[in-house]
Amino acid sequence: MNFDIGSIAENSLYFLALINPASKVFFLTAHQPALNTHDLRHIARRATFFAFIILVAGGAGGKVILENIFKVELYALQISGGLVLLFSGLAAVQKGMFYHDHDNKHMSIDELSVVPLAAPLIAGPGTIAATISFSIQFGFLPTLIALTPALLINLIAMYASRHISKMLEFFVFVGPVIRLTGLVVMAMAMQMMLTGVAAFIRQSQF
Repeated sequence: MNFDIGSIAENSLYFLALINPASKVFFLTAHQPALNTHDLRHIARRATFFAFIILVAGGAGGKVILENIFKVELYALQISGGLVLLFSGLAAVQKGMFYHDHDNKHMSIDELSVVPLAAPLIAGPGTIAATISFSIQFGFLPTLIALTPALLINLIAMYASRHISKMLEFFVFVGPVIRLTGLVVMAMAMQMMLTGVAAFIRQSQF
């Protein structure tokens, strides 16, 4: 990964697609009781902060944790992370939702901002796997530079979630947007898994 603007933008868009701001917008606007502006911004900032800490920790220490503690190869993480991401995208395509709200109405705003919003909705298995993978292949600093704008754009989308949701509802785009982004997530998951399989084949010398 180079430090030129084009490479940074390209990789930031990759992380942004993995983070998938659409799922955060629909999660926040579907919350009952409805979030007021102060609470919405509070939960968005707090969730972004915790997601950033999780991803930075994964990027900085992922290689040591994987190789020295768990004895897991990078390709195994790519395949497993891609598989989880694949099921998330499939659920969006089939059911029109990325996350099923079981009983979040009994959780406080601060609890919701960490689980499920920060993890697994922002720092999900696919995003964590990609962060560790990028850090191992390209270095921690380039990965951080690419990741930060994606998190900031996602934060802005969460801030504007009420307006975005109203606009999509007005044009009857909610269902199509969820399914389209789900399809993109599925394609990225397949690419991540195929990359892992290819690395496994190379290392196994088949």
